[in-house]
Amino acid sequence: MGAVRVNVKLINAIDRKLVNRGLLSPNLLRSYEAEALVDTGSSSLVIPMDVAEYLGLKMVERQMVTYADGREEIVSLTGYVILYISGFDTVQTALATGNQVLIGQTVLEDLDLLVDCKNHRLIPNSVNPEI
Repeated sequence: MGAVRVNVKLINAIDRKLVNRGLLSPNLLRSYEAEALVDTGSSSLVIPMDVAEYLGLKMVERQMVTYADGREEIVSLTGYVILYISGFDTVQTALATGNQVLIGQTVLEDLDLLVDCKNHRLIPNSVNPEI
């Protein structure tokens, strides 16, 4: 099985709310685009700390995470970020660690997307195509 990578756009959710209320100029909306790795072994959205800082995300708490190799580490959990992926969007918190954007199971479940390993892509769940 090869890696599944997708283009994503991340937006500071508070900025978006302020723009929608007319309290922030749209050109000041903080966003970041990246190629993300779909990691079905990860439960959460993961973004590098420098991306979280670039987006101006607040760190709301610290959380213990366990990596696939068994290591444990305490990392920061961000405030809300809007994630656009494959024509869909969701609002998530993210773990701020590592050096790349990882799409974990909570994102896939929220958006009802499935991993097509053969074609290295994400596809909508055909059981619920209208969602």
